[in-house]
Amino acid sequence: MTLRADYFNLAPRAIQILMQQEGYLREQFGNSEILSTELWELVKLRGSQINQCAFCIDMHSKEAQSQGETTERILGLNAWRDMPLYTELERTALDWAEHLSQGKPVSDQHYQALEQALGQQAVVDLTLAVNAINSWNRIAKTFKPEVGSYKPQ
Repeated sequence: MTLRADYFNLAPRAIQILMQQEGYLREQFGNSEILSTELWELVKLRGSQINQCAFCIDMHSKEAQSQGETTERILGLNAWRDMPLYTELERTALDWAEHLSQGKPVSDQHYQALEQALGQQAVVDLTLAVNAINSWNRIAKTFKPEVGSYKPQ
């Protein structure tokens, strides 16, 4: 296997910025009355599925399991609309994650419905979370860290 650039060591300041964003999101989702770290993990996993990022799918499946997520919900995530396993809040967040990850335009109606369901702060934080996982997916797909190498802490 051909090794690709070690992006962590070649761009440490840029990676630090991305890691600081992760810290912000961890704090926001961990302290929110609406969002949760479990939901954040589902959003990251669903975004990674859409982007077909093997490393991130592996990572976020493991993270979700370490937080108590069931195998059934992890496996069902790819067809969440047809599975009765997810709450209305999770469905709202997953819909937004898919919409943004697929690069679809955001209508005023869609945005207003989301804001009414979640509130402004949660919409901002959820949008940043979707942006973050899409960024990480593109990095991982480019530099191809070894799938399976991630171990939850």
